[in-house]
Amino acid sequence: MKVDNKRHKDEVPTVNTDWWNYGGITRDVVLVETPQAFVQDYFIHLDTEASALKPITKKAEVSGWVKLNGASKGEKVTVEIPELKVKKTIEYQDSITQFSLKLPKVELWSDVNPKRYDITISAGSDVLHDKVGFRKIEVSDKKILLNGKTVFLRGVCLHEELPTEMRRAKTRDDALTLLGWAQEMNCNFIRLAHYPHNEHIIEVADSLGILLWSEIPVYWTIDFGNPEVLKKAKHQLKEMITRDRNRPSVIIWSVGNETPVSPTRTEFMKELVDTAHKLDDTRLVSAALEVHYNPEKNTIDDPLGAYTDIVSVNEYLGWYGGLPSYCESAQWETIYDKPLIISEVGAGATPGFHSDSLTRWSEEYQEWFYKEQVKMMERMPDNYTGITPWILVDFRSPKRNNPTYQDGWNRKGLKGDQGEKKKAFFVLKKYYEEMEKAHK
Repeated sequence: MKVDNKRHKDEVPTVNTDWWNYGGITRDVVLVETPQAFVQDYFIHLDTEASALKPITKKAEVSGWVKLNGASKGEKVTVEIPELKVKKTIEYQDSITQFSLKLPKVELWSDVNPKRYDITISAGSDVLHDKVGFRKIEVSDKKILLNGKTVFLRGVCLHEELPTEMRRAKTRDDALTLLGWAQEMNCNFIRLAHYPHNEHIIEVADSLGILLWSEIPVYWTIDFGNPEVLKKAKHQLKEMITRDRNRPSVIIWSVGNETPVSPTRTEFMKELVDTAHKLDDTRLVSAALEVHYNPEKNTIDDPLGAYTDIVSVNEYLGWYGGLPSYCESAQWETIYDKPLIISEVGAGATPGFHSDSLTRWSEEYQEWFYKEQVKMMERMPDNYTGITPWILVDFRSPKRNNPTYQDGWNRKGLKGDQGEKKKAFFVLKKYYEEMEKAHK
């Protein structure tokens, strides 16, 4: 047996990607000894209507299910939340068994109050311990609601990489470092690009109150016409949702990024959206969609947007085309009455390289780029509800080969590879401070 990081055309992701293809074992490997019958899986979520929710909600209702392994029908299963003095015993039905609980009161989890509760689920001699947070995420009137209130997603994209040591981010301390950098910029939301990140990132986000977008690597031009590739993508989607569906920080499941429009691709992606909804109907489903660019108006009309809960698009006006001043006249429209997230936007800057604002790769150019983007955001359609600039920190990529300004690094980070803040970092920080005040 060996660890093999070779890429293949019929895999997810495929051969062509824009991040470092780390090899070896880059995450924890844990051997767990269990009794013959044990708690294999569970799910618990808040049922109470959003209109009845308050930061501390009385008589809240939650429901869920338990799955045992090696147990017989009739086995007693106990679900307990000690802090709330709630305890219920049910009988296992030899398959996934539903349960519901009435909580006398519950303090809701949110980005401003990441309250969590210890939960234990026991069956026979086996006891599962976990921490859960109760919150509700939904769409209403072209806005995203968290616990019944509009939330603006002040975000940033992130790769699972600690650039200062040129390795995978693999520990809890690594997670605290990366998410701490995001909090310095006043972020309340992170798009985890472009694959499910390790459990430390998710757990720390739970504890800090950072909302998450979690994504499978259906990336660019995979083989959309191959049924086996669709099967692999569905398997990865199921694994991601199975692992993290009890994590309150995760509010969006993403089924892909920048997949070129075609009928075959759209049917492939619709299958993934439908699968995500079936596996977990308590969260939103999205993908980074394509944009129809036009000198008169940029139109968001990707047919996949008809099936996602929110519309998310990547745009790089002023970097891959024209100057940042192009944003002054750029107009946007979307054919979908759904919340809109700008899921990527960015420009490269080599840390420490300073020049006038017209000089590409300078921190001044990147700063100008974001100043123009912020002004353009004020003219976005009224369903604009969040943004995740590309990207928090420079990361390694073999596709980025400019010997002077890149040298194997994607330089669109708001921080450099040594963690130094570029000038654009402070543009976003100021914007997020203003948006936080505006949405209180």
